[in-house]
Order: sequence, then structure tokens, then C-alpha cells
Amino acid sequence: MADVAALEKYPCAACGAQAEWNPAKQALVCGFCGTVTPFSVDPTGQVRELDLAAALRDIPDEDRGWMAEKRTVQCQSCKAVSVFDPERVGQNCDFCGSPALVPYDEIKAPIRPESLLPFKVTDVQVREQIRRWYGSKWLAPNALKRRALVDRVHGVYIPYWTFDAHVVCPWRAEAGHYYYTTESYRDNQGRHQTRQVRHVRWEPASGEVRHFFDDEPVPGTQGVSESLLKEIEPFPTGELVPYSTGYLSGFVVEHYRVVLLEAAEYSQTEMKRKLYDMCAQQVPGDTHRNLEIFPTFSGRTFKHVLVPVWLLTYNYGNKPWQVVVNGYTGRMAGLYPKSPWKVAGLVLVILIVVLVVVLMLGQE
Repeated sequence: MADVAALEKYPCAACGAQAEWNPAKQALVCGFCGTVTPFSVDPTGQVRELDLAAALRDIPDEDRGWMAEKRTVQCQSCKAVSVFDPERVGQNCDFCGSPALVPYDEIKAPIRPESLLPFKVTDVQVREQIRRWYGSKWLAPNALKRRALVDRVHGVYIPYWTFDAHVVCPWRAEAGHYYYTTESYRDNQGRHQTRQVRHVRWEPASGEVRHFFDDEPVPGTQGVSESLLKEIEPFPTGELVPYSTGYLSGFVVEHYRVVLLEAAEYSQTEMKRKLYDMCAQQVPGDTHRNLEIFPTFSGRTFKHVLVPVWLLTYNYGNKPWQVVVNGYTGRMAGLYPKSPWKVAGLVLVILIVVLVVVLMLGQE
């Protein structure tokens, strides 16, 4: 493996303590004396698309590693793998809160991110947003609302894979065209009536869809719920900046657990699902059946990127719960426990309302 530079420190110019990335100031800020240090990305860096076929054969060593000394651990509870500065101690899992962290040894260094989205939303904004969100959840237990859960908010960089592909997709199907005939029948009282009956005339149809998929996302995380991530997407990949360790200063990075091959297969499956819908829209007529698609993919490329997420993980009722906030756009999603007493009360109110309505209708 190529030589890796020692851990890049970002010392404060005033007091010498380590500065950390500050989303509000978009600069490195000393946590001790507050000195702001402007930070700029190396102009030689670039956001690259990598050839997928070549990468699946082998990624060169110079594209692996974190470009800095890092400590990698795996949570024995949720199996998430976290990467952070080696001097950081007393670390619990940022994804489930468990203290059961063990060293994670890799056979080969990970594929290094090509680019990332830096944090823009501040922790202060996120804490206030979560407070308002909890306050709006009437079914949440009162004890939960009284807890200072927002103190447990952590900023983490989540791994994503993005994929590009040119696709030519011929299709064939049976196109259905509606037509109507008049039918006579007798109603319940024996009277002759007529009605319109719909039929379908089937005809063969074919066509071709050409499409370019740009930055189709696949989460590489195992520590954050995929359904919650879908709710806070998109992460604007057009705003990506070249990978630099300065942006990571003060934050935990999650090591991808969805490997490139698995992510590429998932991405292609999702592309085919979208292509099926595109082809279905091209079928003429009123309906269709037996649609078959025959996609050919070319120019497939990928990026390994890091995206910013503010994460709140807490335990309630012996079960872990997560709230996530997009660290770039501020979109939020979360899960919360529901009070059985409040749920029972709501059900009782609904039953009473239904009973009252039934009694009122019975008196008419």
C-alpha cells in the first residue's frame, strides 16, 4: 500500500488545541478559545467518477485508506463500523449507544471516499428542531418529552455509493385499448335495462427507452435505518467537494458495510425497476400486459461519497430509537415510542364517537 500521511492535525493558531469543522462558520474553529481558522480545499482535488468495471476487478492501493491515521471499531450490538481519531477515548457507538466496541481489523484498506458534503446545519439548529418535533408528538410518553435527549445528538458522516449509467432499453408488450358494447339485462324488479360493458382489444406493441442515470444513491451504512435515510434524502450531489480530512475534524465517519459489488447490484436492480416504469409509460392505449424490457448498460461509473447526518440515538423501553437530520439540508425523520395509555385513550375516544354516530343514525 502507498505511504499514508500521519494524522493531519488542525491546530488552533492562538492556543494550539485542535480545531474542528464548524458548520455555521464553514471553517475550522477551536473548541477552547473560539479562534476561527479559514479552511480551503486543495485546488488540485477533484470529484471523480470511477469506472465501475475496472473497480470491480481491483481498486489500486493509492485509492484506498483515509489519508490519515484513524482508529476503526465495530459495535458488537448493531455491527456498525466507526472510524475516528485515535486519541478519542470513552467512545460509545454513535448509532445505538452501546459501549461494546471492539477493534475492527481489515484484510485490505477501504476504498477512500472521492468526495463529501460538508456539514452546513449546526447542532444548535438540530437540537431546537428535535425539541419542536418531540413536542408535536402527542402519543409520545410524557417521560420521554421531559428527558434532555437532544444532548445526545452526534454528527456523523455516512457512506454512500452513487452510480451513473447510460441505458438503451428496448421493450415489448401487449397494448390494451378499451371499447364498449351495450348489454341488456333484467334488474331486481324484472324490468329490462341496458348498460355499457367495457372490453379490451389487445395489440402487440414495442419501443425503446434511452436514459442516463446520474448519481443514483445507494446507502453504504449499517448503523442508520435505510427507511429513515430515504425520508431525509436527497443529499445534493451537485454540491459535493473533494475529499479532505479537514471536513472530518471533530466528526465520526462510518465505514461502509455495503461493499461495492453489493451496492452495484442493488443499484442496477433499482435502475431496472425505474426503466420498467418508463417503458410502461410508453406503451400506447389504455392499459398493458406482459411487458418485457431488455436493458443494455454502458459507461457505468461510481463514486464513494460521505454525507453529513446529525444522529440522535436513545433507548426507551429496552429498545433503541433513532432520529436523523440531513446535515446539509435540514430534513428530519425519526421514530419514537408511543404511550400505551395514550393509544388506549385515543382508541376509546374513537369508539365513543362511532357509537354516538350510530345511535344518532338509529334515531332518524
